[in-house]
Amino acid sequence: MATTFKKILVGVDDSADALLAFDYAIHQAKRDQAELVIVSVLEHDDMNVYQALDSDYVHGERDELRDHVRGYQQQAQDAGVADVKMVIAEGEPGETIVRDVIPHVQPDLLVIGSIAKKGVSRYFGSQAAYMAKYAPISVMVVR
Repeated sequence: MATTFKKILVGVDDSADALLAFDYAIHQAKRDQAELVIVSVLEHDDMNVYQALDSDYVHGERDELRDHVRGYQQQAQDAGVADVKMVIAEGEPGETIVRDVIPHVQPDLLVIGSIAKKGVSRYFGSQAAYMAKYAPISVMVVR
């Protein structure tokens, strides 16, 4: 018997693997008639110290990211997912999703790409491996 999920969390960062994960999450959400929650994390290591201290800059970046993720939300709705929400978080993606987003959203499944688009951790360790190891829920790593 196939597992049915009620709430699916998918991480997006515009990398090729994240786009594949997003497509998989849409398919799974449609199949299970599940709620789909799209998360993207604003990484502070992409900003210099002056930008990180400038609240207007950070709010602008956050608003820009929110607008970008709304495009993903619309794409999922257009594909036939009835219940689509989005979450914008700040910090290190793997830790933030495991520590903050999952407890808040309470999904049954986390769907992520295997390789991040940017960030220092792309070179020094895998966000996907971190989330697969420490997430308290099932994790689907897509490549």
